[in-house]
Amino acid sequence: MSSAILITYDRDDAINEALGLCESAGYDVLHVIRQKFLKKPKYGIGAGALEKLEELSDDLNPDIIIFDELLKPTQNYNLASTLNKFVLDRESLILEIFEHRASSKESLLQIKLAKLKYELVRAKEKVNLIRKGEKPGFGGIGAYDADTYANDIKRKAQTVQSKLLKAGNQRRLHREGRKKQGFKTISLAGYTSSGKTTLFNTLTGESAEQSKKLFTTLSTTTRRMTINREAFLLSDTVGFIGKLPAYMIDAFKSTLEELLYTNAVIVVADAGDTLFEFERKLSSCVRTLGDLGVERGKIIFVLNKMDLASDDQLDEEMEILESQGFDKIMAISAKTGMNIEKLKQLIKRTLNN
Repeated sequence: MSSAILITYDRDDAINEALGLCESAGYDVLHVIRQKFLKKPKYGIGAGALEKLEELSDDLNPDIIIFDELLKPTQNYNLASTLNKFVLDRESLILEIFEHRASSKESLLQIKLAKLKYELVRAKEKVNLIRKGEKPGFGGIGAYDADTYANDIKRKAQTVQSKLLKAGNQRRLHREGRKKQGFKTISLAGYTSSGKTTLFNTLTGESAEQSKKLFTTLSTTTRRMTINREAFLLSDTVGFIGKLPAYMIDAFKSTLEELLYTNAVIVVADAGDTLFEFERKLSSCVRTLGDLGVERGKIIFVLNKMDLASDDQLDEEMEILESQGFDKIMAISAKTGMNIEKLKQLIKRTLNN
């Protein structure tokens, strides 16, 4: 496992999520530097924090520096050249995790598209740095000028998008086939690591991979489940995460669009989170679902891990959901089976409306 120094915000929720991202990418965090602000112009951090980071880097000699915010190429170069270390920002870290997790042909294409879009918005600045003779770890650009490099990325992205379009058409044919067979469909969504896959396994009797690591699920998995002897199809989807940029959501659109065509969407939330974390993650989920165009009327909110929350906390979480206009809410524990039968009946009522 490679070692890292992590620079993140001075909030417990930010630290916990950033550490989870690092673990999922296979990095052992040797030290965490906490900062109130990570958007200073030159390095992302101020001079005092940079001096502390230099000392720690010399003492601990990590393999990599992880910066829990988006960095411009010049900021990345300034940090990397000062520390003589490779620097990963938040988005490139998430892309690394996606690359590790991708298993299907479609998810590999989605990752490739996301990486190309990440490169495209940085193309001009990267080329300008290389023209100055500065090589901030941006290998493979060579003697490109900015327009040529950007156009090359665009061409590659178009090729990948055409392949994903074919995969999307195949997915559409599968949907039509299921509809002709009379199957109603249900999709699981929610913040990454909320227990979606555990719930998927509980409802279907399957044994899909479960993990506390972020982004265990990247490829949509669909299996049969029954409620009162009636068969339905249940799909697990990629988890959401805070500050996930639009281009990443767009890259996974062919997978996430299943949420538009399904008969019901079960959004899984972690009831054991603090109220601050619960609201932050809820905001991210609601925003992503809204961006995708998912109808609120078919959403069921599931407060998973109810065994880790007090009754007062569950009541407060339900009040938060109700205040945002959600009326189909159920507290469960996918791990212990608490309220799973009640959830099934709520699903059936939603499907029959």
